[in-house]
Order: sequence, then C-alpha cells, then structure tokens
Amino acid sequence: MKKYFKYFLGFGAMAAVVLSTGCEDGDQVFDQIVENETRGAVLRTIDLVSNDLPIGVAEGNFSVDLEVQDQENGTLVQEVEVYIGFSDNTDEIGPGTDVAETLVETISSSTFTIGEFGLPRFSYSITLPELLSIVGRNESDITGGDQFPVRFELVLSDGRRYSNGDNSGTITGSYFSSPFLYTPTVICPVPDTFFTGDYNVVQNSGSSPFGIGDFLTQTPVTVVATGTNRSFQFSYDPGGFDVAYTMSMDLVCGVITGISGTINSGSLGCDGSSIGQTIMDIPYDFMNGDDSSFSFEGEDFNPSGGCGAAVPITYTMTKI
Repeated sequence: MKKYFKYFLGFGAMAAVVLSTGCEDGDQVFDQIVENETRGAVLRTIDLVSNDLPIGVAEGNFSVDLEVQDQENGTLVQEVEVYIGFSDNTDEIGPGTDVAETLVETISSSTFTIGEFGLPRFSYSITLPELLSIVGRNESDITGGDQFPVRFELVLSDGRRYSNGDNSGTITGSYFSSPFLYTPTVICPVPDTFFTGDYNVVQNSGSSPFGIGDFLTQTPVTVVATGTNRSFQFSYDPGGFDVAYTMSMDLVCGVITGISGTINSGSLGCDGSSIGQTIMDIPYDFMNGDDSSFSFEGEDFNPSGGCGAAVPITYTMTKI
C-alpha cells in the first residue's frame, strides 16, 4: 500500500474531556478570542463516537456529537453545511479515484438541542453505504486506509462562514477541539476469534537458521488478538538456547503484514547483540473463516552480522 493508516487508531479530532474546571478555562480562552477579533465561531467536538468504516458492515458509520459556540452563545449560527469527498490512499484498489468534496446536507439551527453548558448541540451520523452512494463508488472500489473527509461549515445569520480554513492552534486543541474536518477511515474488520488460540509450529525442511534444524518446531504457541494485531510467544531453539521470542503482526484487509520479532540474544553467543526475523507479507481469508494454517517465509538475521549472514527461514503454524 502507498499509505496505510492504523485503523485501530482514531482519525480527525479527539473527543474533548469536559471537566467542571475545563469549562471555566475554555470560557476564558473564548473570551480572549472574541475580545481581540470581531469574527469568531467554533464547532466543538463533544464525542467522536465512531471514525472507522468497516467494509461489509452495513451499520458501520461515522458519528460525532458537536457543540456550537459563538459571540452570542451559539445563537448567531443559522445552519451548518456538511461537505463530503473521497480520498483513495492505496495503489492496489481504485488508484486515482479521489472525489472532490461536495455539499450533501444542510443542518438547520432549529434542530439543535441545548447542552449541559447552555450551548446548542447536534449529532451527525452517516453510514459507509451512504458515503459510497454520495461519491459514486462501490465497496469493490475501496480498501483499508481509504478515507471519506467530512467537513462542517458554520453559516452565521449575518452571512459569515467558518470552517477548518479559519482554524488556529487555539481552537483546534484543548477545550475547543474544533477541527471542522474529520477523516473517517475504511477498515477491514477481523473477528476476534480469527487466527487466535493454540497452534503447532513446524520448521519446514531446508530451513536451518544458524545450523539449527529445528530451532522453531514446538507445540503449542498461543496467538493473542489485540484489535487487528496478532502476537504470540515461542521459544528460540527449544531444548537448546530456549530463549523467549515474541512475534507481532497486523491483519490488514486480507494480508498479514508488519510481521516482526526480536529477542535479546546475549545468551545466544555470537556477538551478544540481538537476532530478529524479517517475514514476507502473506494473504489470509477471514471471509471464509479459514485460519487453520499459515506458512511464513523470510530471513533470520543478526543486525550486527556477528552471527554470520542472514539465512532463509520457513515455518508453518497449524491450529490445534
């Protein structure tokens, strides 16, 4: 991929944490802004409910709760315009299919409710199928890392407008958390049960890192899930050096990638540094629930070269 954004991380604005003292501090900052400028209106993030768009999940959506604040406690804002576009961020699927933003909805101030601090609030939510329809794309045109920028623009009763282009560092952080622009990101969900549990590890023939013919063969190892990450610990050369070694990898839209692992190998001899592995990406098929066996191929290496040149390694993990 040209760019892959870690989907278990949030994108756009972080939800503001509102404390009793935080409101007072925020009011002071806002007072300073409007004292020095005749213009000013912000759209504060109360809660970024969902910023992930899982492929194949019809109810997956972008959802955010927002609060309007201006020189007249939010009453100057007449309406909020919503603009949506599409950003293709991968080479593999849909290259060059970016879609410029377009106005898709206008939210009238008459629909606002009053929040706990006496300021107008509203919620906005839109599903992945709705986003695809707006930009004229199908699920086959998107993959993990693609984004649907959602931009809000405040329209005041006197004709003034405010959006992300009017932002400063003062209102994009701290209490205000007012970016106006959010980037909900396409992800490929993976069931927590997929590629987890106990696996046998068998080192394939012809693979003898540093002359050790069975340095990985063992049973069992337990694969643990953290979101789309998978990790497991095994023994480097069981019955010999027997050093704990942890592997970590990410399941990204049909590809196991980012596979890496390193041990502190002072006890292994050589030059007392570390030994690691570089493993090629491998495909997976969670749609059919097949996590019975995975074969890994790459190199075992000593970064400093004290243990000799990197050597090929292949091994297969089979679910018990």
